[in-house]
Amino acid sequence: MGTCPIRCRSNLTILENEPETGSPPSQESVLVSLCDYPSLECAELTMCIGERLTTISDDGDFMMVRSTTTGRESYIPTNYTARLTHRWLFTGISRSKAVEVLMQPNNHSGAFLIRESETNKDCYSLSVLRRANSSYLDCVKHYRISHLQNGWVYISPRVTFPTLHHLVEYYSEFEHGLCCRLREPCFIQGLDDAPEARPIPTTVRRPTINWKDISRSAIFRKIRTESDNSLVSEGLREAISSYLQMTDGNDHSWDT
Repeated sequence: MGTCPIRCRSNLTILENEPETGSPPSQESVLVSLCDYPSLECAELTMCIGERLTTISDDGDFMMVRSTTTGRESYIPTNYTARLTHRWLFTGISRSKAVEVLMQPNNHSGAFLIRESETNKDCYSLSVLRRANSSYLDCVKHYRISHLQNGWVYISPRVTFPTLHHLVEYYSEFEHGLCCRLREPCFIQGLDDAPEARPIPTTVRRPTINWKDISRSAIFRKIRTESDNSLVSEGLREAISSYLQMTDGNDHSWDT
């Protein structure tokens, strides 16, 4: 008997999304402030923490920015800001600043962001806000996102994903060990209140399949409709077909 070409990435959930490798599609980044500036209580704020900024000039260690909230311009250190892509992926933000940004009042339980890990440069961290009835119990939980050798990512090794996008979509639908389900990316003033702001996408899933109840005819049945209501995907049917051919036609075990 030949070797089956199908490998299961998870013993919990089968994702029927199209395979995708590498990083998520490129997307233009936006600049986000990480603090109130200036910090002196007697001075009027020119920018606020957690707001989108417009870059006027960048000198490397310092940059001139314009606040989308106050409209004022400031010449600030570059490390007062972070880059945001894909709506939830931060570059240049520390764990403590991630907590501070998520604890802003516009964020609700389930608000989240993904950032580069401070302890392991090859990993990411997922930071999730969980609000309780009392503000004293509000907290931000952090989860390491590790990489497999093939580039897939995971929080729990029992369920892995080809990209960070797939991971976000999955945990937006299932809590699966997190403090709460991901509900919306961290609120960014000047970005989330813009007309073009959109909620994060949701994963399209097929029903869980009980393979013991599957007949050969059901495997290869193709229902050509607009929504493709086939029991399994065409790619999976082709993989099973190749496996059956390698077994020299001894495929009676598929009939029920």
